[in-house]
Amino acid sequence: MTRKSVTEQYPDAQPALPPRSRGVIGLFEENCTVCMLCARECPDWCIYIDSHKETVPPAAPGGRERSRNVLDRFAIDFSLCMYCGICIEVCPFDALFWSPEFEYAETDIRDLTHERDKLREWMWTVPAPPALDPSAEEPKEIAAARKTAEKLAAAQAEPTEPTESTEPADPQEGAS
Repeated sequence: MTRKSVTEQYPDAQPALPPRSRGVIGLFEENCTVCMLCARECPDWCIYIDSHKETVPPAAPGGRERSRNVLDRFAIDFSLCMYCGICIEVCPFDALFWSPEFEYAETDIRDLTHERDKLREWMWTVPAPPALDPSAEEPKEIAAARKTAEKLAAAQAEPTEPTESTEPADPQEGAS
């Protein structure tokens, strides 16, 4: 209130958006398994998905053929979307992301239904996730994998000499 207000003229001066701001939904097609969770959970029913089943030959001889869903159409009607993000939250395969793009206005409301090619273009504008907290505890899975890799590297670095006993010298070593 003590400063003079400044009006920025939008088309000439781009707004400074906060990091990870919500603009439009981007689709990473390779991760989509056509599970339809996003379309079922959408409160506005603005996601349209079409698919077909395709038979995949067996991976090994004597195996059986598998069927998988193939994505034919993935569209979001942004004239209906309320940008709640439920579709992004329920996607178990990380196929949907928030993009900070917000300039997708159309002169005709029918043009606000964006197909998968347009949604894929927005995927490339999605910022990288924030870095992990450097002071956070290392995940147990990574710690176990690192410990195993260090033991394997140490075993490969030592010259292999025949030993009389196969039991570990330290009883704590065998417990881990």
